Amino acid sequence: MIHGWSALGGLTMAEWKGWLKPFLQRLGHKTRQRMCPLYVAGLIGPGDRKSVQPMAERLATGNYDQLHHFIADGVWDESSLESELLNQADGLVGGKDAVLVIDDTSLPKKGERSVGVAAQYASALGKTANCQTLVSLTLARGEVPVMIALRLFLPDSWTSDLSRLKRARVPVEHRTAGSKPEIALAEIDRAMAANVRFGCVLADAGYGLSAPFRQGLTERGLAWAVGIPRHLKVYPVNVKLIWPITKVRGKPRKHHVPDILSIAAEQMLASARWKTASWRSGTKGRLKARFAAVRVRTADGPPRRIWDKGQQHLPGDEAWLIGEQRASGEKKYYLANLPASTDLRALAATIKARWICEQAHQQLKEELGLDHFEGRSWQGLHRHALMTMIAYAFLQYRRLAHAGRKKTNQRASASANHARSTSRHRRSHPTAAIAAMPLLQKTYP
Repeated sequence: MIHGWSALGGLTMAEWKGWLKPFLQRLGHKTRQRMCPLYVAGLIGPGDRKSVQPMAERLATGNYDQLHHFIADGVWDESSLESELLNQADGLVGGKDAVLVIDDTSLPKKGERSVGVAAQYASALGKTANCQTLVSLTLARGEVPVMIALRLFLPDSWTSDLSRLKRARVPVEHRTAGSKPEIALAEIDRAMAANVRFGCVLADAGYGLSAPFRQGLTERGLAWAVGIPRHLKVYPVNVKLIWPITKVRGKPRKHHVPDILSIAAEQMLASARWKTASWRSGTKGRLKARFAAVRVRTADGPPRRIWDKGQQHLPGDEAWLIGEQRASGEKKYYLANLPASTDLRALAATIKARWICEQAHQQLKEELGLDHFEGRSWQGLHRHALMTMIAYAFLQYRRLAHAGRKKTNQRASASANHARSTSRHRRSHPTAAIAAMPLLQKTYP
């Protein structure tokens, strides 16, 4: 019996296992099928620490060894559960109007033995700190995010030290150096292979500054909108490639060059027309900022020596260059390969949809203990992260179900009120529309 079962909102064990059934079927072994619901319930349930020992004490006294073995040492393939998570996430929020948000999140960590830990930039702290970094993929529709991937990034201090990799039991296929954008593309491929449905990929400047990342998205036929640094170079959309004029005695040039030099993104938008645009309602009214957008060619083609200006990248694909000026005066810049017919409000709404992943990261840590794992191995960390994502998907399932029931009840109530009103008055009048409950709430229903 799971102590504190009421933490799951009054669900019966049968209902809980009913939702988990597709995951449990993929686990196979009876002991694993018993440990998985315990672990996920421990993450959702009360308690300040969501590491194995305190969860075992709260939820399943006497099962610490089995619970620890399940998450840290058990011989089972987590890829089957990862595939099921993709299926469930797509069923919850997948669709043409969904977005796939690429980001990373840091887990502050002391010592140097835990897999992937190093002094590196910690986004959660806004500074360099000793931490682990997980590349994340979040599938979201409306205001409902579901985390579908968390993959550890290994710094050079790890990939260059084979004994360290072996001690942390890093799989052979993950021991080579890989950048965060490369990890993200591999996880996108996994989501696409599972037929996860989404309309646009979003990412911040940490990924958007990578030309191979943007090109990789385009090669996969994906729409994307990414942040970029203000100094990223672009060309005017009407740039042309010409044969350069050479001196009489000079060697003839073998390649075309652009007829104008590339310039920084902020310079390209310096004379643009900025307009106020709103993209959604917040807790204090409509969210709005000033935006400007122009069509450009990205400067990410092959490098060429251009006259006496040194090497520059040739013009690449056509895209939107978007600037955002916030109320504080801060400016941000973005690139998007959305159609040329896209209006400014739609561009603003798309680039601002990325915020949802930050809320998911916060909830995974504060509510589900993503950063509470105390083991040191690659396998243990990724299994713990997988369990937090399964727990998070379940909570989103409950929120959507609750919102659906409330909406149905509101419609039924409105219909009943309308019927009573009609019976009292000969002439009927249209009833006011009933607003649906927001799909995403900051607290669990």
